[in-house]
Amino acid sequence: MEIERINDNTVKFYISYGDIEDRGFDREEIWYNRERSEELFWEMMDEVHQEEDFTIEGPLWIQVQALDKGLEVLVTRAQVSKDGQKFELPIPEDKLKDLPVDEKIEEFLDEHFQIKQDQEDEDGALEFTIKFRDFEDVISLSKQISSLSYEHMMSKLFSYNNTYYIYVEFSDEHFEEEDVDNLLSIMLEYGDETPITVHRLQEYGNKILDENVFITIEKHFD
Repeated sequence: MEIERINDNTVKFYISYGDIEDRGFDREEIWYNRERSEELFWEMMDEVHQEEDFTIEGPLWIQVQALDKGLEVLVTRAQVSKDGQKFELPIPEDKLKDLPVDEKIEEFLDEHFQIKQDQEDEDGALEFTIKFRDFEDVISLSKQISSLSYEHMMSKLFSYNNTYYIYVEFSDEHFEEEDVDNLLSIMLEYGDETPITVHRLQEYGNKILDENVFITIEKHFD
């Protein structure tokens, strides 16, 4: 997959149909199977996030162009206006009219991704999802985190596409910003932050632990 960073809020990437098939997707199903289309999109965005540090924040504006040998996708993060009343796209109008769109895929992506992503809940809690290449990394992290004895940290463990994910949530009531930064920095020593949401993992992944992930793992793998 070829990735091009346009600016701070926009990234463009191209993926060939051959690459799509190498990832385990059928060329036809990405047009007609919504679940598989969404799965492919998040897999591509995860790769973009890793290579370009492009984090999904808020609504997304997405343009998809179907080419002879693959797909070209332009993703832009919307920005909140100064008064906080609306979202704005940092793309000049003259650029918008020159971008061709495949209506079928755009309709699907609009439905799923051009809405505000649920990165923060109503109580102002901070949410993160960390993915791990190996379960041994989950065990090592659990031993270190559990020794810190942090209470009130919500955590869930999932498996999805042969990868392990831990979702953590920090409430404003119990955690200072410095505490969150310290814990997150420890977690990122063993895994990588990913834009995949807990809602997606709950729907398509397998839930292994619904609470107290670090304490439970440390207890059973001492």
